[in-house]
Amino acid sequence: MKVIAAVDSFKGCLTSIEANQVVADGIRSVCDGAEVIQVPVSDGGEGFLDAFHAGVGGQLIELWVKDPLMRPVKAKYLLKDRLAVIEIAQASGLTLLTKDERNPMVATTYGTGQMVADAVRKGAEDIIVGLGGSATSDAGIGMLKALMDAFANHGKWDDITVLKKVHFTIASDVKNPLCGENGAAHVFAPQKGATDEMVIQLDRRARLFADTSARHFGFDRSEMEGAGAAGGLGYAFLQYLDADCRSGIKLLLETIRFEDVIRGASLIITGEGAADRQTLMGKLPMGILEQAGDIPVCLIAGRIDDRDCLLQAGFACVECINPEGLSLEEALRKEVAQENIRNTIRRIGEKGFSAPYPAST
Repeated sequence: MKVIAAVDSFKGCLTSIEANQVVADGIRSVCDGAEVIQVPVSDGGEGFLDAFHAGVGGQLIELWVKDPLMRPVKAKYLLKDRLAVIEIAQASGLTLLTKDERNPMVATTYGTGQMVADAVRKGAEDIIVGLGGSATSDAGIGMLKALMDAFANHGKWDDITVLKKVHFTIASDVKNPLCGENGAAHVFAPQKGATDEMVIQLDRRARLFADTSARHFGFDRSEMEGAGAAGGLGYAFLQYLDADCRSGIKLLLETIRFEDVIRGASLIITGEGAADRQTLMGKLPMGILEQAGDIPVCLIAGRIDDRDCLLQAGFACVECINPEGLSLEEALRKEVAQENIRNTIRRIGEKGFSAPYPAST
């Protein structure tokens, strides 16, 4: 029997690789002869780099760049032939700051621009950028400044020819525009430390930047899906680097030829930290389900709401890993999460790893 483990990270607790390993251990504990294929996955945020590295190989390039507060930090990106994969959280991530340091009025994407510049210098002609987990809301101005410093030689943006030879793809499931009540500042900046007053200022700053850019280029991409991703960094890629915007999980599964990986599988187990009706709006488990075809897909999560909606969407089973009454603090302990995932997989296995799977109560 062949089973696929393709579980997203449980943020603040387990990486995708760690979660998949626990799933594999659980499967083998009840089905010793099972062939378990572990597929690290990410929709553009945490683990995006690891997922691509596991799927396509290549070299992890380490370099010193600037963090969101312009302090030196070591970051990595993937380089394989002419392809580069960049996870912006490596340089511009919220996890690089303490809670007291969070301030999107000053946080910058400059370090992400340094990673892009380094990849271009090393010959990358196709660059995939995972937009997730950012600490910033600078509309990508910091990234563009870094590219100017690297390539403009005190000239103008239009004088940079090397970037015109590079194809950019941003990986994001965020559909928000750059500005307005559904834009980057209003929707995402508060979780990055912005006060109500900061949100208004950030949105005004982004609109001014977009208006100026539109006059320069003769077109405006601030309303495009993905423009509001990563505090507007998506907009900078769309407007200035003519990037394509793709679903992070669909792009990953396409690149690693997931349809070949799952061929002949009896079951796919996917998961995420919390699953609800929002999962059906293009989040990672839904991307897995859409690729699965006739193979049943079990969804596990640390918190589950809207179970009936998830089952109606096509998941063969929907299982909460955490016992009722478990505190969030306890659930986020690594060893607790590992044991709870392992126990959940055993419960599924005791049903024989065969559909239909009655939902847990």
